[in-house]
Order: sequence, then C-alpha cells, then structure tokens
Amino acid sequence: MRQIIALGGGGFSMESDNPLLDLYILKQVMKSKPKICFIPTASGDSDHYISRYYNFFNEQNCKPSHLSLFKPPTRELDSFILEKDIVYVGGGNTKNLLTLWKEWGVDDILKKAWNQGIILAGVSAGSICWFEEGVTDSFGDGLEPIKCLGFLKGSNCPHYDGEIERRPAYHKLVESKKIQSGIATDDGVAIHYKEQEISKIVSSRPNAKAFRVSFERKFKETELQTEFLGSGKFS
Repeated sequence: MRQIIALGGGGFSMESDNPLLDLYILKQVMKSKPKICFIPTASGDSDHYISRYYNFFNEQNCKPSHLSLFKPPTRELDSFILEKDIVYVGGGNTKNLLTLWKEWGVDDILKKAWNQGIILAGVSAGSICWFEEGVTDSFGDGLEPIKCLGFLKGSNCPHYDGEIERRPAYHKLVESKKIQSGIATDDGVAIHYKEQEISKIVSSRPNAKAFRVSFERKFKETELQTEFLGSGKFS
C-alpha cells in the first residue's frame, strides 16, 4: 500500500518536547526496528537540523540514517533509499529541494519507493513536495504557488495557523485560481494518505486542525475531522 504522511508543521524539528507526530509515523511500520531515512535537502543539509533528527530518533526503537546530496553516502542512491521503511523529508526551501532532487534523480527514486510501499513523510517543504502544487516562500518575499511532484492530487499549504500570512495568501491564490483547490494544515497536524485518499488526520496539539480549501462557484473552507493523539492510544 502506498502511504504519505504530510505534516503542516511540528515533529522533532518544531516540537522537541512533543513526540506525538513522529511516534505516529514510526508506528505505521509493522516492524520492531524500522529503518528511517531523513532527507534534509531543503535546509541545505543543515548540521543543526540533522543533529536534532538523530537526537530524537536515536532514542526511539528504529534505525535512523540520513541522505545528503552535498556529501552523498554512495553513488547508488536508489539502493540506499529503497532499503528503508520510512523516508522523512525536512523543511526549508521547496524550490531548491525539487531542483536538486531532479538533478540527482531522487524524485524518480522516491516515486519508486512510494509504489513499493515505503512510507513517505515530511514537514513543511517535506509536505508540499508530494502534492501537485504548494504554497511556498522559496522565491523570497511573499507566498507563491509552486509545481511539485504530483504524487498527491491538489495543492497543499502548511503552517496554516503558524505564520500569519499563510491563510489569507492561500485563500487569495485559490479564489483567483492561481493555485488549485487543496488541503491546508496547521502546525502540529499530519494528514495520513493511503493511496491518494485521506485515511486519517492526526494532531499533536488539541486545537490544531486541517481544512479543505476550494473554489468552484464560490470560495469555501471546510474544517476536517482531526484526531488529537494526546487523547489516548493511537495507531
């Protein structure tokens, strides 16, 4: 089964004292020690970001690794990625991420991974990248649409409540049809897709939500059912 878990914000990079979303990702693999690979391309392979990843996942029941395109671990990137159980993409500059991935062929490898049942996950740029389009600040001032990988249909806007300009910008872009309708996620929310449909929406924060944003005859924002992971056992 093909699965993608798209985080609007949160996880180890934003919620060091709140592991709920990252633990949820790990629990989706039915293995005692899943292999998880972090891809920090969007941050330019930030050493601090990579350290935070290992600080968290080294304490979990898993086998963490990371893929650098600035210091590649091997020429055989396909075999390196395809033997993992989870690929977790970090945030940063979505435009740079997509450009480097295409140059190195990582986009094609990740599609193969997805089709083979490896769980794809990511936050911010690592969420936007899986959709047909996303809302990005990659180009400097302001928020603009960007064409992405298209594994998932529609558009995506992360940090919906975390950055004050995100919500009005997404509304304006959808209403003007500069970007297609899609899904917006607050910080602390993850959308779990199975195949290309939403299976579950979970959150690490009690009031964090996800929304379907669309424009047909008129603009519409619809709150989606979200399960707070802190309320009890999750799966």
